[in-house]
Amino acid sequence: MRGEPSCPKCGGRVRAPGLFADTWQCAVHGAVYPLQPVIPPSVEALGVVVHRARVPVWMPWPLPVGWLFTGVAYAGDDRSGGRATVVACSGPGPLGGVGEMLLVAEELGVGLGARYAGIDGPDPGPYLHVDGPSNAKVLAAGRPTPLWQVKSAPEDRAVFAGEALGLWLWAVVWPEQSALLMYDELILTDLRDAGAEVDLVPCGALSPRLLSQP
Repeated sequence: MRGEPSCPKCGGRVRAPGLFADTWQCAVHGAVYPLQPVIPPSVEALGVVVHRARVPVWMPWPLPVGWLFTGVAYAGDDRSGGRATVVACSGPGPLGGVGEMLLVAEELGVGLGARYAGIDGPDPGPYLHVDGPSNAKVLAAGRPTPLWQVKSAPEDRAVFAGEALGLWLWAVVWPEQSALLMYDELILTDLRDAGAEVDLVPCGALSPRLLSQP
């Protein structure tokens, strides 16, 4: 549903706050931060999400060669602000074909990252074996950030998760072979701090991954 808010955990309908509840309600998941309609990729769309976000808006910057920004969305409303954000990028896969990546930042319990990861949520903690070495490292807002692979994800994608700036950071990539991108120590920029550089982001067509159900 592109025209109205939906549940960040399942994509189902949500009921707006009213007489009987002061939060958005999903019939399955109860109180949620509503996922706002997906915004087609543009510099203006990024600006809307960046302005409302209370969590990072992560993007690989610079983007890998040939890659484009392909969509953005956030979970929250005018009162709460954005409590989860997702940025989509796509471009040449490291082994050929087209690769796609979603980067999700979210507060504990929102469940948006788990939805795109294709796992039972809301958080990645139960799926991460953090007692061993991390599977990938990114530089997030200038800080080395370890990520662990989520082993229970569907076979068509690779999912990594960890913590950055005290919040969950998810990286979901398609196809699974595109996980090679995560071993190149990607540099992630929080677009809230990017300033005028946001105007330089190259835009492509809207990623269908942002519209997918679990």
